[in-house]
Amino acid sequence: MFGTSGVRGEFGEQITADLALEIGRAVAINGADCILIGRDSRTTGSVLLDAAAAGAREYGADVISIGYAATPTIARNVPWTDADVGIAVTASHNPPTDNGIKLWDSDGMAFDEEKQQRITEIVQSDEMSFNPSWNSVGATTVDTQAAHRRHRSALVDAAVSDHIGELSVVVDVGNGVGKITAEAFRDLGCTVNTLNANPDGKFPARPAEPTAEACTVLRQHVASTDADLGVAHDGDADRMMAVDETGSFVTGDALLALFAREAVSPGDSIAVPINTSLSVEDTVEQAGGNIVRTKVGDVYVATEAKRSEVVFGGEPSGAWIWPEETLCPDGPLAAIRLADLVANRGPLSDIVAEIPSYPLRRESHSVDDKHVIMDKIADHAQQYDSVTRVDGVRIETDDGWMLLRASGTESLVRLTAESRSSEKADQLLAEARDILQTYR
Repeated sequence: MFGTSGVRGEFGEQITADLALEIGRAVAINGADCILIGRDSRTTGSVLLDAAAAGAREYGADVISIGYAATPTIARNVPWTDADVGIAVTASHNPPTDNGIKLWDSDGMAFDEEKQQRITEIVQSDEMSFNPSWNSVGATTVDTQAAHRRHRSALVDAAVSDHIGELSVVVDVGNGVGKITAEAFRDLGCTVNTLNANPDGKFPARPAEPTAEACTVLRQHVASTDADLGVAHDGDADRMMAVDETGSFVTGDALLALFAREAVSPGDSIAVPINTSLSVEDTVEQAGGNIVRTKVGDVYVATEAKRSEVVFGGEPSGAWIWPEETLCPDGPLAAIRLADLVANRGPLSDIVAEIPSYPLRRESHSVDDKHVIMDKIADHAQQYDSVTRVDGVRIETDDGWMLLRASGTESLVRLTAESRSSEKADQLLAEARDILQTYR
């Protein structure tokens, strides 16, 4: 039922009000007495939020509803309000036809696999067959403004540079619920311009995922003004991507390396997914730290980030976690941290230029049975000297690495290859493609 980032799919097909009702019930049956719930701007969000809240209340849990809210606002308010569980109704960066539900623990971290499995078992079992009591229905509290203020205040407090207020920043909200970033920048004294700031679940201005192509207007706007940087969020603002002062899109691997270098001290660790670039590893090692590789998915990064020696975790897709602040990916916090870096160090383009850039190749291939194919690929990989099976099959060579990995949400096998030379990267990708073709 759960994928790499909660329950997600097309509304009316995989995601229905019935499913939301059952998940709300399951969370209450599992012992949650107080549940905090909010949603992104998708047109189907109110239906799913009401259903999940009704299911939870039916089985005795009190519900704090914060309405429209960024997913990090929801996650961070769970411990701030002493709630037991958070429910975010969101499909994050997916298209407007999709929606989903992501669950957050009492410490503000996404449910791990064990807790997700427990909710699945309850939904699929007879545990919801007993009749709830008429006199133990949970109450509803509406808390839209206070939850927003708590997160906004934490963002302002996270800024450390005395010069951050001198910056001019463009924030592309993408018709999602990330306006809190612009508000926090204004609180800090920055000059702020916004793009696509009106919430609209159809995402008319651009796709919800802030890719380089989707951020074309942001790039053009920053390049044609005196803005110091631009930031862009996905639909629920758990992700943040950036544009430098020249209008150039900053890759996720470069951002990950920048944030990691700023956070790490000798002996510290950085948690990153298995598909992260060598540039991050090289940057962290030069600073005296080391890399811990995880499965793809922010919950796996967050799980490693709970360890005391891990000072930062992130994914090239735009999810950034500072465990001393929160165990959820917080796009607005990432925007503040990036602006801090620019205020202290100078133009973002100059800072990015300090990070090595290596040829990275990615492809996705449709397959009939990704699990059977990946089992065969794993057997094939035994002939290589250095193989990692954290998530898919990562094969290390003298020239670089290649990764063959089943998608967590689609019938795809994703191929990634990287080397310090373009020719070797192409060769590694071709080799990975040949391995896949042998067993598909």
